[in-house]
This record gives sequence, C-alpha cells and structure tokens, in this order.
Amino acid sequence: MLKWSAIILGALAAIYYGTAWYIVPGALERPNNRVIEHAGYKVSDAARELHASLTIGDLHSDTLLWSRSVLDRADRGHVDVPRLVEGNVALQVFAAVTKVPDGRNYDENTGDSDQITLAAMAQAWPIATWSSLLERAIYQADKLHSAARRAPDALKVIQSRTDIDALLVERAAGKPVVGGLLATEGGHPLEGDIENINVLYDAGYRMIGLHHFFDNFLGGSLHGITGEGLNEHGRAVVKAAEERRMIIDVAHSSPNAVADVLDMATRPVVVSHTGIRGACDSVRNLSDDLMRRIAAQGGLIGIGYWEGAVCDISPAGVAASIVYAVALVGEDHVALGSDYDGGTQVAFDTSELVVLTEALLKAGLTKETIAKIMGGNLVQFLRANLPSGDA
Repeated sequence: MLKWSAIILGALAAIYYGTAWYIVPGALERPNNRVIEHAGYKVSDAARELHASLTIGDLHSDTLLWSRSVLDRADRGHVDVPRLVEGNVALQVFAAVTKVPDGRNYDENTGDSDQITLAAMAQAWPIATWSSLLERAIYQADKLHSAARRAPDALKVIQSRTDIDALLVERAAGKPVVGGLLATEGGHPLEGDIENINVLYDAGYRMIGLHHFFDNFLGGSLHGITGEGLNEHGRAVVKAAEERRMIIDVAHSSPNAVADVLDMATRPVVVSHTGIRGACDSVRNLSDDLMRRIAAQGGLIGIGYWEGAVCDISPAGVAASIVYAVALVGEDHVALGSDYDGGTQVAFDTSELVVLTEALLKAGLTKETIAKIMGGNLVQFLRANLPSGDA
C-alpha cells in the first residue's frame, strides 16, 4: 500500500510541476512583453513595396530570456522566427539578460537583488544557471545554437563577416532565413574574470554590453549609484573585447563610462537600444552631445520602440525619434534597436514592422535613407567590425 501511495504521490507531483512549468513561463512573460491593442494598421502599397525590398536588421531583443522556442510562433512577446520572416527581418541581435535588480528603475539601482534567479528557476533552466551569471549567458547562447541546428534553413547564427555574406546570398535567392547574432546585456556574466571573455566568445558572443541596470565591476551604469566611469578592470575588458573583434555596446553605461570608452576605443561602438535625449527627455537616453561623439567615431545608434526611449510609442512617434536622430548624427549612424521582449510595451511587434516603414515615408525620409536605417547601416557595420571568418 505504501509503495502505491508513493507512486501516486510521485505521479501527482510530476503532473503538478509539469503543469506549473508549462503555465508559469507564459504567466511570467505576458505582463512584461505587451503589444498594445490596436486595429490593423493601414499601410500603403508604396510602403509595402519598399519594405519588401529592404534588408532589415534589429540591434536588440531579449527573446532568449523567455521559455519558448524562437522557431515557433508564440502567442506572447514580440519576436520569434516566423514573425521575423513575416516582418521581412534578415538579422536579429539576441541579447542575453543575466541579472536584473528589483524595480528596474531608470534613476537608481543597486546590484543587491536579482529577478533572473527566480525566472531561471520558474522556467526550469539548468541548475547551474541558478547561481552563475556566466552559465546563464552560456545557456541562452546554447538555446540559439540549438534552434539553428534544428532548423538551418530558417535560422543561422552570425559570428563573422563570412556568415553575414552567406546570409545575404541566401536571402537574395529568396530563402526566408534569419540571422541571429549573440550579445550580452551587460558585462557581469564575466563574473569578474577577464578570461571569461574567451568563454563568451567561444559560445558565439560577438557583441558585449558593458552594463545593465546596476553598477558592476567594470564601472558605472546609467541606472546605478555612483555614475562613475570605467575602472581599471573595465578598461581591460574593453581592450580584450576589441582584440577579439567583439563589438562594444554602451546602451546602459553611465555618461562617464561612455566617455571613457570613446576615449580609449580603437573601433566604433554601438548604443544598441536607446532614444535621443533631445527627442525624448528621458533619463534612459544619453545626451545629444554623447550621441554625436559616438557617431563621429563611426558608431551606430539603435532607436527603440518603448516609452522610455521615444516617449510616444506609436509608429509616428518612433519615426519622429528616428528623424531627429538622423538630423543629429547623420543617416549613416542610425539603426533599429527595438528592445523587443525586454520587458517593454510596444505598439507593434516584429511581424508588423512594415508600419514603421510607412511612418518613415510619411515623415518625409527618402527611400535610400529608410533603407539605411532599417538595416543597411547595421549590415555595413557588422561587415566592417565582425571577425572575418577566415581560417
């Protein structure tokens, strides 16, 4: 009798936890990654024709954080491969989120709390990820590589200029394949050990953010306590990343840290997901002067779609911030940086991206400028700054 009771209890426990792991991830994501309810957008034939001709790329999404396959169309969130194909997106940068403090305040945070530990447990990530930020980055990279191995005709991991060129050839031949490039959301997955840059590189990471919502061992965050610049360790990380041709992302770095990076950088940097302070006076956005410096050194600025970046999240509002950015830094230095699936509320998901092309046309930008912003600049930047891919 006891034996059967144990079996029944075990079965019930398995059903409970299996159900919980099926239900919890959706319940965790849905309130965080929302698309506001809207009627179908009206898009002109001219915009549809232009959009279909574009090579489109997005500098930032946090899709790998969530417990769903990028290969399957989801009923939540903003990005997956089927929706990328529907939106005609050729290239998506997937960032690994490894630590987020409670509150995620734009003004001030400490690194004393962490929401990702509970998210990792709730989504049944490997036990090693529960206590290691490096393991969280490796796990998210493995998710993308595994998806690409399962569906090589749908998704390819981009690690070099050779990979970019191969992707473009396939798309020119009419194949609806998407390229995914790995980035870190902050430098804390290094866990204080500069040698872990090699671990991240070997896992496929080619872009490294220095900070997220809190100060770390590299220096000050835009949302931290100190406002300090790069410290000695931060300078060493920038140097080591540049030596490996990893792209530096300063999206969440303090103004002092950004200035320090620009003072020492030998290669252009990106602000992967942001707004422009002059267009949207938000503490999330760097000053116009810093944005000019980034562009003057060959950098790329990805404009986001959420309120903290652009103030007005309508397609026209996002387009207005893009137009401002073009006027400020020039059309060769502006790109898309959605921050999709990053705990953001947006007015359109990636499958509806044609509505942004429509808004940019209505805002008066030329087709040539729109082509650069929607992806041409990103492709050119990656071809110039990624490893060559040669043996």
